Amino acid sequence: MHCYLHMSELVDIVDSLENKISKLLHKLELMQQENIKLQKEAAVVENEKIDAKNTLVVWEEKYNSLKLANSMLGSNTNKTEAKLKINTLIRELDHCIAQLSE
Repeated sequence: MHCYLHMSELVDIVDSLENKISKLLHKLELMQQENIKLQKEAAVVENEKIDAKNTLVVWEEKYNSLKLANSMLGSNTNKTEAKLKINTLIRELDHCIAQLSE
């Protein structure tokens, strides 16, 4: 059994295939552009993460310095005000470290 296509039917099939291929190529182009955009956004987020980690290290060093200074003050009543200020700074640093660690 033979199946014969008229020339007009063949042209319609080819046109339909060309149209579908064109649409697919367009979708591919859009997806490639979206992929590039997402890769750039991911790089920005990664850099922000690195910056946050570096900031955390700096704050932890300051925090440790303040803890050391606080321990060196001892229990002398004349140093109570300084001790209170350092304790306040330590609480603020604790808060900053907690936020950066999230």
